[in-house]
Amino acid sequence: MKIAFITGITGQDGSFLADLLLSKDYEVHGVLRRSSTIDRPRIDHLTRDPAIYNERLFLHYCDLDDITTLRRLLHQVEPDEFYHLAGQSHVGVSFEIPESTCDFTAMATLRILEVLRDLDKKPRFLTTGSSEIFGSPTESPQSLATAMLPRSPYGVAKAFAVNITRVYREAFGMFACTAVCYNHESERRSPSFVTRKISRAVAAIADGRQDKLALGNLDVWRDWGYAPEFVEAMWRMLQAKNAQDLMICTGESTSLEQFLDVAFRHAGLNWRDHVETDPRFVRPSEPARLVGDPSGAEVAIGWRAKTKAADVARLLVDIDRQQLG
Repeated sequence: MKIAFITGITGQDGSFLADLLLSKDYEVHGVLRRSSTIDRPRIDHLTRDPAIYNERLFLHYCDLDDITTLRRLLHQVEPDEFYHLAGQSHVGVSFEIPESTCDFTAMATLRILEVLRDLDKKPRFLTTGSSEIFGSPTESPQSLATAMLPRSPYGVAKAFAVNITRVYREAFGMFACTAVCYNHESERRSPSFVTRKISRAVAAIADGRQDKLALGNLDVWRDWGYAPEFVEAMWRMLQAKNAQDLMICTGESTSLEQFLDVAFRHAGLNWRDHVETDPRFVRPSEPARLVGDPSGAEVAIGWRAKTKAADVARLLVDIDRQQLG
């Protein structure tokens, strides 16, 4: 039985990855920050299952700046695979807390790599990049050869993580790689992200509980996919013969206005009747158009996204309407 270690297991990607690995008969260890709340809704279905929790799924308290505890855990667990998915992941928030964003997104990656480098049994390592590393790209679609020109503290931190992972792979021969993930959404995405903000508003408006939705700039273009498919790509990357960074994306660009249109029309609504622009939600620096080239992932690991932006919009609206009752 393979053993996997996941940081960020209570997040969107971490929870879907735990589901996937457990379905493949892995033993899964996840680390948690000790916080004032014990609510972990994304993995409740796992922790409430006595056949899984503390049998094949184990949770450990460990902050990413607590290297002593992390090192001790890794010596105890001896994982075959290490998935580093934790970190401050909201681009807009990174302008408000740039130091902690860089500490827990950039420096945490370096700390982990340093611990792994000293282990006798080194696990295969994967971390996640972001389309935000390209910021204002000079070409479209973007590839691994595209210059990194991030426009947010989050993008800067992710660019560091991508590069330091490459350095450790090349300098120390570690199996270490980055999945450069473009936007990927799901029903487990936090409502603070614009896609869930939209789908929840559509559900509430269709039910007569809300009338208006305030958003920022609608003329932004993103490459939106579906999170469960993206974690499948992450797993495949660590099964490959050689470690390599890959672009994980759909290859299709959709504007926020188009996403709005699909979501509202799916509920029989016209977004123009309900959406207002609020300058408070406009970022200080906003990449205009981000779309990736997924061809490398298809060649290297046989992966291609099946669920595109319009599919995601309809799926989220359906789920949020069901949850609203």
